Amino acid sequence: MNSKNMFLLVLVVSVFCFLFTGCGTTRYMAEGNGSKPLYLKNNIHVQQRVDEYRGSYANWTEPSSGHVVIPVNTIVEIDYKRSYFVITDKDKGRKAEIEYDESNMGMNTEQYLKLITSTTPVALDHFSDIDRKGITDGKAYIGMSKDGVRVALGYPARHRTASLESNTWVYWRGRFGTRAIDFDSAGKVSGIK
Repeated sequence: MNSKNMFLLVLVVSVFCFLFTGCGTTRYMAEGNGSKPLYLKNNIHVQQRVDEYRGSYANWTEPSSGHVVIPVNTIVEIDYKRSYFVITDKDKGRKAEIEYDESNMGMNTEQYLKLITSTTPVALDHFSDIDRKGITDGKAYIGMSKDGVRVALGYPARHRTASLESNTWVYWRGRFGTRAIDFDSAGKVSGIK
């Protein structure tokens, strides 16, 4: 091969490497993580489909058959692209692909991942008995606090719940259908519709 062809080959390979590097998966690590484990700050709801787990940033709370809850404080590893991220449960080895829509959440993927992960486990001992039951079951119950519901069900999608200060949070039950959690003036669950 002459030097002109070799130059063109190297140029083409370099361009492909540059283009595809930007399209690859990025490993997410919390700031200052170093070698510390990364913990989930809330439950993640997914659906088991044959040999894979799938979920949504909207944290489908009732995705029909195969509903699995990856619990708060699970040690995870996260890889992400623009439209989805993959949560790997370090203990069980299961991987869950989570679709992500930045426009519906009002933040980019990395900002969202900072909300749902931490380098320290979440202390659960300050929660009430009903909060702990809801967190363990991955459900909302009458009398739970807003913080208890957030840990149990995750963050509601911002396109349906603009602020956590709202007294109604709307969660997606699955790809279709929603469930509203109403809170009273004390911030306790007063109704589930």
